[in-house]
Formats: sequence, C-alpha cells, structure tokens
Amino acid sequence: MKYIIFLLLFSCLTLIANSQEINNQDLVNKISKNIRCLTCQGQSVYDSQSEFSESIKIIISNKIQEGKSEQDIYDFLVEKYGEWIIFEPKFNKNTFLLWVLPLLLFLVGGFLIFRNFKAVK
Repeated sequence: MKYIIFLLLFSCLTLIANSQEINNQDLVNKISKNIRCLTCQGQSVYDSQSEFSESIKIIISNKIQEGKSEQDIYDFLVEKYGEWIIFEPKFNKNTFLLWVLPLLLFLVGGFLIFRNFKAVK
C-alpha cells in the first residue's frame, strides 16, 4: 500500500513539474514572438533559427526561471538592445510617428482616391 501511495505521489509531482515546464515554454514562445531578431530583422526570435535568436530564447527562459515577469523581461531586452527589438513598442514621444504614420497615410490615400474619383465624374 505504501508503494502505491508513493507511486501516486511521485506521478502527481511529475505531472505538476511537467505542467510548469509547459507553462514556462508557452511564455517563452509568447515573448519570443514579439521580439525582433536583430540578425534577420524581418523575423521574430520565435521564427528565426539564428544564433542570436537561440541565445535570446535562452535568456528569456532563464529570466522566467528567475521569477521575472513578462514586463520585466521586455524591459531588460529594451534596455540592452533598444526599443527597436520589440515588434509592438510602447506609445511614447519616440514612437509617436511609428503609430501615427499608418493612419496619416491611410487618410491621405483616401483623400487622393476621393479627389480623383470626384474629378472623373
């Protein structure tokens, strides 16, 4: 009976450990999808197989094991590599144009299309 209880307890602990590891890997994947590979520049760290992206994945994993939050990891990477490393940077005075430019292009393009359409009639 003690042997069965020991096996059940060991199985539960193994499942809990595996569950925690899966959660950590999910968080590594989530963060690495929002981090730009500085070697590839067009790909996320998640999609890239470069040495840089592999090292960033390891850094992210180590930070998670240290108990750092997602925001702490982003802050660390921005401090080390700059705001450009994040695919979705924060809205501030330095990224204002980045966020507003697509809207301005859309409005100017819409105005030009409307003006040309009106001139054809």
